[in-house]
Amino acid sequence: MPDKRSAGLLVFRRPTGGGVEVLIGHMGGPLWSSRQESAWSIPKGEYEPDETPEAAARREFQEELGFPAPEGEWFALGESRQRNGKLVTVWAVEGDLDPAGVVPGTFVMEWPPRSGNREEFPEIDRVGWFPPEVAAPLLVAGQRVFLERLVAHLDGRA
Repeated sequence: MPDKRSAGLLVFRRPTGGGVEVLIGHMGGPLWSSRQESAWSIPKGEYEPDETPEAAARREFQEELGFPAPEGEWFALGESRQRNGKLVTVWAVEGDLDPAGVVPGTFVMEWPPRSGNREEFPEIDRVGWFPPEVAAPLLVAGQRVFLERLVAHLDGRA
């Protein structure tokens, strides 16, 4: 069976006061509701071999946040293998959006476990703008490398 692959888009902005902020989302559903650290994610999702990673990143951004992916110059932040074995590819683009306008996609799961009851939950239950050093501990561990690569790129070290 081929590896599962995911693609995503890390949006960043440069606030008036200086520095950089990134847009990340807190994973929805009851398994994540009481967690903060390692419970946030770059908007991303799986794709099949007949879809390009770039198209998947654009589609997933729209599905998870309800906004089209920002226009602008995308630059690659590369790949990272997550602890679950999934290979994630991420791009970055400068953009801005109001988190209050996010309309997240949903998923259905059995809850509580083994109850036979199926409930719908948001894929992302909230989003926010954070400086990379604040976002790092919030993100799932396997995605933190993308913050490091973004900062290096913006500092001209990439």
